[in-house]
Amino acid sequence: MKSPTNSKACIRALRDAEQIRRCKDLILQQNEAITNSAATFNLCASPVRLSILRLLEEEQELCVCDLAEILDLSVPAVSQHLRKLKQAEAVTSRRSGNTIYHTVKPEFSLQLSQATSLLSTTVTA
Repeated sequence: MKSPTNSKACIRALRDAEQIRRCKDLILQQNEAITNSAATFNLCASPVRLSILRLLEEEQELCVCDLAEILDLSVPAVSQHLRKLKQAEAVTSRRSGNTIYHTVKPEFSLQLSQATSLLSTTVTA
């Protein structure tokens, strides 16, 4: 049965009480993981930040100048994205002379992996 386009009411012939209970329990049990995953996805929602993370995963470490050249962005623009990644504790930096190299924190790689696996687990469950 299809609901009218102007109605916000849900119309269904049968209610599966067991399914509703099971799904509510699932959300309650995974509430913390869902909240953490949402924050991770929010951080990665920027194509630039996701590109930076991908490049750092691939190359292990890069400086802001390398990232700016690779991404065809200004150094200040890349620096702003790196600042957000650092604030979220996704990347770390080390200084070598005048150059600062950035690396993805292993904990963040694990967090991102857990976030994506939460989705795949939920989709197949």
